[in-house]
Amino acid sequence: MKRRSLLHLSAALLISGGMTPAFAESHAMAAHPETGEKLAEEQVFRYRLLDQFPTLDPQLNEETAGFHVIRQLFEGLMSQDAQGNLIPGVATGFEASEGNTVYTFTLRDDAKWSNGDPVTAQDFVYGWQRAVNPETGSPYGWYLELTEMVNAAAILAGEMEPSELGVEAVDDTTLKITLNKPLPYFPAMTTYATLFPAHQATVEAHGSEWTSPENMVNNGAYNLAEIALNEFFRLEKNPEYWDAENVIIDEVVGLVINDVNQALTRYEAGEFDMLEPLPAGSFPRLKEERPDEAHSVPRLCSYYYALNQSDNGPEALKDPRVRKALSYAVDRDVIVDRVLQGGQLPAYNFAHAATAGFEMPEIDYASWDQAKRDSEAKRLMEEAGVEDLELKLIYNTSESHKQIATVISQMWKQKLGVETSLENYEWSTYIDIRGNQNFDVARSAWCGDYNEASTFLDLLTTTHGANDGKYSNPEVDALMRASKTSENPNAEYTQVEQILAEDMAIIPIYHYANTFLLNPSLKGFPMENVENNWYVKDFYRVAEE
Repeated sequence: MKRRSLLHLSAALLISGGMTPAFAESHAMAAHPETGEKLAEEQVFRYRLLDQFPTLDPQLNEETAGFHVIRQLFEGLMSQDAQGNLIPGVATGFEASEGNTVYTFTLRDDAKWSNGDPVTAQDFVYGWQRAVNPETGSPYGWYLELTEMVNAAAILAGEMEPSELGVEAVDDTTLKITLNKPLPYFPAMTTYATLFPAHQATVEAHGSEWTSPENMVNNGAYNLAEIALNEFFRLEKNPEYWDAENVIIDEVVGLVINDVNQALTRYEAGEFDMLEPLPAGSFPRLKEERPDEAHSVPRLCSYYYALNQSDNGPEALKDPRVRKALSYAVDRDVIVDRVLQGGQLPAYNFAHAATAGFEMPEIDYASWDQAKRDSEAKRLMEEAGVEDLELKLIYNTSESHKQIATVISQMWKQKLGVETSLENYEWSTYIDIRGNQNFDVARSAWCGDYNEASTFLDLLTTTHGANDGKYSNPEVDALMRASKTSENPNAEYTQVEQILAEDMAIIPIYHYANTFLLNPSLKGFPMENVENNWYVKDFYRVAEE
């Protein structure tokens, strides 16, 4: 893998403008074909990443930073527009039949891989069978079970072969999927990385190295040009992409900067175009200083603390009274109004308030004032007979996560006498520790893989692969199963949320708002897409006046 220093990369971009002289000339004085805006000569998008993504393999990805990059490199059956609505991707459309249990997608015949091979229905079959195969070890294998694809659960359990998955390439441009139950939102689920296609010959030829720049074959609007771990990556426009002639941004550069305050300084120096998230508490000031650059929009993510209820977790956390006490003692208004200050909403339930079609349930403790919550927290702790409780709270390295953890640990100390040790880890290590239940309390967040409440609530079912606290309640499992065929799943969702609050399965803290800075010359960012699914192929840079 070719590696260069960040300084070298920055210098090269400054010298070349990120493109060849011929391309620069082609963009000079050009106008956007729809808006008529004059385009800048340099069409490069640069942004900051908090952490190095662990993988660019669609079937092995499990986190947001990697998905943002994978979305530029690969394309699924369906994509999203600026409002989050489904639009054609590799598929031009689909038909649902047999009561929404059979979906047939028609693929465009001009879709190509970056090496010129046609993208076929078999490439999706291969990618999906790869994701569900236990030998692959996909951390998102459970996603195939959530789709209700026939035999997915049995394959994941090692009871059937991946070839028995309910997906079939009828011909090169026709993909047929068969589900166990009707799932009206199945097409929306195909926008997530796990259900992207894979180029079988490349994966089999290079194994775990197939995502290296010199090996990768992909079907998205951009190709991976180079990457230096924990420093940067660079993408270049893919000339084989079916809609390449309408892609305006030529190059994408991501810079890994762990310190958000350093990142803000470098943004202000003009080193990159987008900074998210902002330093905690900085949004009001930045909105006043940079009104055309500072933004706060709803984002379909919920911030919470996972509580280790597995066999190796603290005995005290197996008692719902203790879990409730810890949750009640958290003053969420302090977190959102004094620490974050970016339009976030205090959370007393799991599913985000902006989830499409979701009716926010009535949760008892949400209607109490903080004094009543604190009083009840103390009573519950005394009733549980827990004294001298010591907890280890882990979080991934971030000043914002540290501030929130510090404030909450102080609340627990002052109100309940709980001593909390704070431990931070870089992203990959943190994911491993959390996934292996080597914690007491873990900073967590869940961002919707699709815009429907089940993307949140399924996470707290017993067998869900991302249920890191190992919460389990058979009634929740049954209700979520019933919701798949319910004419009004909100009824089940309301019951689930109320059970989660009664059990205090997790500690909900806040519902996200996406606070970020964006260079005003960069156009096309999807402000209304609550999933924060952005596609650089839709961006463009206008010339400065």
